[in-house]
Amino acid sequence: MPLTQPRNSQNSRAFPIWIAATMAAIAVLAIAAIWLAWAPQASNRSLIGGPFALQNGEGKTITDDSMRGRPFLVYFGYTHCPDVCPTELASISDVLAKMGDKAIPALFITVDPERDTPKVMQDYVSSFDPHIVGLSGGPQAIGAAEKGYRVFARKGEVQSDGGYSMDHSSIVYLMNKSGGFVEALNLERPPEETAKELESYL
Repeated sequence: MPLTQPRNSQNSRAFPIWIAATMAAIAVLAIAAIWLAWAPQASNRSLIGGPFALQNGEGKTITDDSMRGRPFLVYFGYTHCPDVCPTELASISDVLAKMGDKAIPALFITVDPERDTPKVMQDYVSSFDPHIVGLSGGPQAIGAAEKGYRVFARKGEVQSDGGYSMDHSSIVYLMNKSGGFVEALNLERPPEETAKELESYL
């Protein structure tokens, strides 16, 4: 018995230590799993947005710096777009209308600078909410903005009459007061819900 008692005593002391060590290992693995799930999203967010310098219909240069201090929306499209672009701009207009005097700016940036001059963009957005600003620029400036926002845009085959379409991604980017990407805005909800979400970033 004297030899057996110390073994039981050591085991009883070691058992809680083993449990503690196991729980600590599980906690470390859980934290690592959470980080691995979150890190790519954080990285992707930091890769969307960035510097741009484009012109509005009045010839004023709008930059990412000039937009800071207030959240804003960014949408890429073009004025000859048959349905997707006007539908998205109409949805954005509905949301901004629900925000009233709290409405935030929404930048409509062309992916077709060959046809969409700043004046053409201004005339086009005049059919939508006044907080939507049409922007254009030279091919290099537009290309830089597309690259910053990870936008896909490609000119389609030119038809016999000279017309063509533009294949492009269709995402409404929500940017925060510092110009950082927040999310791809969901416009499938009632405009009241989307407006309330945008107001939370003011």
